[in-house]
Order: sequence, then C-alpha cells, then structure tokens
Amino acid sequence: MEKKRILIFGGTGFLGQALYKELGPYFDTYATYCNARRAFEGNGQFVHYDMLEDDSYALLEEIKPHVIISALRGDFGAQIQAHTHMVEYLGRHPGQLIFLSSANVFDAYSKYPSYEYDKTLSESIYGRLKIRIENMLLRLPQSRMLLVRLPMVFGNTSPRVKEIEQALQNREAIEVFPNLVMNVTCDDKLSQQIHYMINRSLSGIYHLGSRDLVHHEDFIKEVCHQLGTTLPLLKRVYTTNEERYLAVLPKHRLLPKNLQFVCQDVIDLMIPRK
Repeated sequence: MEKKRILIFGGTGFLGQALYKELGPYFDTYATYCNARRAFEGNGQFVHYDMLEDDSYALLEEIKPHVIISALRGDFGAQIQAHTHMVEYLGRHPGQLIFLSSANVFDAYSKYPSYEYDKTLSESIYGRLKIRIENMLLRLPQSRMLLVRLPMVFGNTSPRVKEIEQALQNREAIEVFPNLVMNVTCDDKLSQQIHYMINRSLSGIYHLGSRDLVHHEDFIKEVCHQLGTTLPLLKRVYTTNEERYLAVLPKHRLLPKNLQFVCQDVIDLMIPRK
C-alpha cells in the first residue's frame, strides 16, 4: 500500500521542523526550505521554495502530495498568493490542505474565549491575514480542508522560550501581560495531534490548545520557576484595565483524551522538572 505523501510548506520553521520530525518516519514526507540552502541541498526530502519568487502550484504539481500542510510565515502578500495557488491546485487534484491558523482570528473579541464555530473578527493585521486565508479554505469541500487554530505555541526550542532563557541569563526584564487570559500548546503536542488527524482523515475546524486557561503572567512565572528562577524580573504591560481573552478552546470537536492536555502539561513537557 502506498504511503501517504505529505508536503510541509515552511518545513524549516519552528513548527514545520516539529511536524517533519513527527511525520517523517510514518509517511513519505517532504518539506520546503528557503534559506540555509547548503544545509538541505543534499536531502531529497527537502525542496527549495521561496514564497516571494516561486509558484506553490508548480511545486505541488511536481510532488503531488496527498496532504499539504501550511506552516508558512513571512510576507503577507506572498502568503495570500501561495495559498490561492494551493486552493487552485486542490480544485483540480485530489488531496487535503491542513492550515495552521491562530487565535488572533478572534482578537477583536476580548471578553470571552472562542470556540470552533464562533464568527471570526480581528483588529490586527496578522489576524486579518489568517481570516482571509481561512475564508479561502472554507470555500473548499469540508473533506478537503483541515483548519486548525492555535493559541500561543511554546517548546524547548521555540523562539518564546529561547527569549525567556536569554533574559534570565542576562538578568533582563521579561515582558508579561497580566490581564491576558489564554490557553497554550507546544510543538510536541501539536505534532502528535496532527499525526492522529492525518491517520483518521479528519477534516473541518479544530482548536488545538489546552483545555484550561491561564493568565499570561502566571504561565511565564511557572516557566521561569521550572527553568530554575523563582523571582524573575518582569515588565508588566497593561493594554487594558480589564481581563482580555485570547484563547481558542476545543468544545465541539474533541480529540481523544490521550491527546487532550492542560497548561501544566505543556510546561512539564518542554522543561522537565528538576
């Protein structure tokens, strides 16, 4: 039986690398890279793709994946063009597109957490970009798209954790948002969930975050504590006097219990207790 062929756009970014590591042993997995040509040129599973110059449709025609995963970052106009071509490709070929979206598609709603079928509305340029791409996918038959919305993503190699470690090392202040209520995920949990969803041919809209909520300041303090610093230097940033929610909670479409988790699980997984 032929292995499913997967193509990860943005395969050398933080999430793209985690997905490649998880899926590579089980599927015929390809990933794109843009920079670091020397590091990937000899690897037949990695293909060069510059979003600003190359056509995603042409690359899809060449690889013919059964599953396309978009973990692209960068120029917003180029992202829109790339996803337009992905959707055009799926209009003419079999396959499914998994799009990593964001809690920011709900950032105009600050008084409560958001669930899978809530209406999107964003005040940020980033959130509006994600909504625009989501709307492209929602015009596809549901079986052809898997739209996963993510909260803040952490991991022991994530930019967020590296910044915290660097600040602790240099005794610099870490920026926290005391009034921000959020949920979280990490690269390992996300990769396992995506693996399961591909195996089960799931489709539609999913929220892949922790099932509980936490204040941003409390979460960062706990990360610092587990890194060995009980009294980190914090710079508190207040964007509002009231609590502000930026959380995508799973409610209507739940994964099995072994793939559900809470905020503390994320911390324990990326920073084992000493």
